Amino acid sequence: MKMSDLRDELNDEVATIMSKEFSVGVIATKYVPHSDDVAITFPNLDDKKQSCKLIDTCILYIDIRRSTELNLSHRPQTVAKLYSSFVRAMTKAARQYDGHVRGIIGDRVMVLFDTDDAFTNAMNCAFLMNSVSKYVINKHFSANEVTCGIGVDCGKMLVTKTGIRKNGQQRQNYKNLVWLGRPANVASKLTDLANKPSDGADLDTVRVAFQKAGLPEFNWRWVEYKSWEFIRHIDSPALVNHIVFDNPAFRTLRLSSEYVETRQATPPILVSRAVYAGFKAANPEDSSIKGGWFKEVTVNVPGFTDKVFGCDVHFTVFKE
Repeated sequence: MKMSDLRDELNDEVATIMSKEFSVGVIATKYVPHSDDVAITFPNLDDKKQSCKLIDTCILYIDIRRSTELNLSHRPQTVAKLYSSFVRAMTKAARQYDGHVRGIIGDRVMVLFDTDDAFTNAMNCAFLMNSVSKYVINKHFSANEVTCGIGVDCGKMLVTKTGIRKNGQQRQNYKNLVWLGRPANVASKLTDLANKPSDGADLDTVRVAFQKAGLPEFNWRWVEYKSWEFIRHIDSPALVNHIVFDNPAFRTLRLSSEYVETRQATPPILVSRAVYAGFKAANPEDSSIKGGWFKEVTVNVPGFTDKVFGCDVHFTVFKE
């Protein structure tokens, strides 16, 4: 196809879909749709319509931490075994709590839940996946290197289909559901932040001694400066081979360093405040609630300002 022809065709198709005549119907549902759901249609440019579904649900993501490092440090055969075991095990864990796997991209699995009991099922699924990661998969790696991050959010998700329908023909390429809504974005970002080690840096400091006026010599007062703060207080006069501190009470200095934590370690399960509140309301007697195992976590989630809670909960039977 000539580039100009492609340009014209794309302009026409986008204009048709974006026009007022193109209608989009939305059907509310309490059940997680699948790709063969006839109530969800591809955009039909002939009839100028498309049908979608809307579900109020919990969405969970899980993926393997440091997957790039694992790929580099293990043989391809070992990595293939790990990924196959991971996807198979997490899919079964999802089914245990009525979860519907609706996306697998590399080492990331997406799970959704029917509206009824969504909070209970999503959190129990997260606990189970955490147990499987720790005590089923990781034990096959001697360096104790396989860890996973889990993120959960909730809210309304619009479900559409991708693909091309023209002149009554469906093209099967890209025949998948597309999940649109903030919960998917937040859950994915929480997954990225979960089960991360702390991080920090050594910060150089300068301890400076000052002689207190009117007191005997060596009765010093010590003040700690950051290295850049200390430099602001010194000067080097021209043609003189020494430096001068701007406070005449200066006597001596000592160099040191301190470790400053720039990022706190995060637990393997991170959830939005809404998910935590929903699970707590539905399960006030659950051990994780009564035991106070959920803690508020300070993380930076782009585009999300609500509180985040984290925990490291597993089923004890997996340790036996």
